[in-house]
Order: sequence, then structure tokens, then C-alpha cells
Amino acid sequence: MKNIVIFGAPGSGKGTQSDLLIEKYGLGHISTGDVLRKEIKEGTELGKTAQGFINNGQLIPDALMIDILASVYDSFGEGHNGVIFDGFPRTIPQAEALKKMLDERGHKIAAMIELDVPEEELMTRLIKRGQESGRSDDNAETIQKRLDVYRNQTAPLIEWYEKEGIRNHINGFGQLDRIFGDIAAVVDGLEAGN
Repeated sequence: MKNIVIFGAPGSGKGTQSDLLIEKYGLGHISTGDVLRKEIKEGTELGKTAQGFINNGQLIPDALMIDILASVYDSFGEGHNGVIFDGFPRTIPQAEALKKMLDERGHKIAAMIELDVPEEELMTRLIKRGQESGRSDDNAETIQKRLDVYRNQTAPLIEWYEKEGIRNHINGFGQLDRIFGDIAAVVDGLEAGN
């Protein structure tokens, strides 16, 4: 079982690379944004609770987010190949909570894959994505704020995963095939080690 955290700044290619990993390895995918939208849409108890926080302009508390992730993780069943965690964890306490949740099931994160892309390229990608998709949050001012939040709050996770011994740095700038090849080499190495 290969549980993977895919990690990187907004616009680093996490979604694209996750899709390729799912296709090649048959992994499950947990995107926190998608999960929250689904829980809210379906009107589950967790969704209603989450909606209350969102309506008040608050972040979802870590404990609630872990409960939601645990529920989705368990829905993959006993014999799954592994899951990609996309957009979570974003802080060290979240990483610790995720580790504990998996420990309780006798599982672990096999690798953290960090997509490293220069900030100028992230800006270019996100502005282009905004123009193509019409996403109103993909404008220069908002993008800069999101990158600042990433650098200040989320980037410390890189060191945390380094200490865990599972950080894998990937140059996320360049040809898509080369980037995915680098990621696949990491995942194939996990298979050999299991």
C-alpha cells in the first residue's frame, strides 16, 4: 500500500500529476476541496458542520478535517493500493493528525512528493489558468496572497517530512513527461522497498 502526500504551491501541478498517478498505479485520490464540496452537497452531518464554519468565514478545524478524511479513506476498503492526499496536510499539526489517523489503521504515508516550481512560473501558470477557466481567485493579487500563505504556513512541512525520512524533492518545472517520470521513479522505488 502506497499512501502518498503530493505537495507543492498553488499551480505546481499537483492535480495533473495526481491524475497520472491514479491512471498508472490505481491509487485512490483525496482532494480536501473536492471532499468538502461533496460532503456539503450531500448534506452529511460532517458536511453540515463544515458548512457552518465556511459560512462564518472560518477555516475547518483540523479535528473535523481529519474525521472527514478518515471517513473517505475508510471508504476505499481494506485492500486498496494506496491513496494520494492532495491539499492536505497544510500545517504540521495536520501532518501529525494524519499520521496518527493512519497509525490507528496500521498504515502510513510512504512518501511525500514535493513539486518544486519557481514562483514566477507559478504566477504565470495560475494567471493563465484563471484566464482559461474564469476562476476569479486566479488574479495576480490573490495569487500572491496564496503563495505568501503557502510559503509562511505550509512550506515548514517540507522540513517535517524531511525529518520523517519520506520527503522526495521533484523539479516541477519543465516537460510534463519528465516530471511524471521522476515521480514514477519514486513510487516504483517504494514498491521495491515493500
